[in-house]
Amino acid sequence: MLAGRNRALKSQDILIILKIISLGSKSWRMIDLAHDLDLSPSEVSLGLERLKLSGLLDGEKKKPYYSALLEFLIHGLKYVFPADVGSIQRGIPTAHSYGESSKKIVSDQSYIWPSEDGTVRGIAVSPLYETAPFAAVKDEKLHRLLALIDSLRIGRVREQNVAKIELEKALSSES
Repeated sequence: MLAGRNRALKSQDILIILKIISLGSKSWRMIDLAHDLDLSPSEVSLGLERLKLSGLLDGEKKKPYYSALLEFLIHGLKYVFPADVGSIQRGIPTAHSYGESSKKIVSDQSYIWPSEDGTVRGIAVSPLYETAPFAAVKDEKLHRLLALIDSLRIGRVREQNVAKIELEKALSSES
């Protein structure tokens, strides 16, 4: 059992639960999550425990509570894990510059996670967790979920509303 400060959610915990969601009904092991997210197995284990204690994951630490997670992502994430917006750089598309949102939101600005491997120039956005962009490149569904929550973290009302609708669809199709 985690005590005191160690019970508070960390940004990598959100990355962990989003990865679990991206896997859908596939079975997974902690070691696989750790590898895919570039985290240590102990970080994943502690993250799963924090997610359970926060009411976002079931008692067996396998199944997300989708409605609680959706409520947290929409209403709390941007306050608990705010994004920093920086200068123009090269990187990996995020927020409304990625996926379906890019077709629904017309913008002169592209948002990216800074990366030397990136192919898009845009405004740099700090990722939810430092390894998130690398994990997203390997998992399109995870990338979509991370981009949607970045729209919630940095977007204006219109971008946030589109992201809420898309996130509700994504999570309801999993539950």
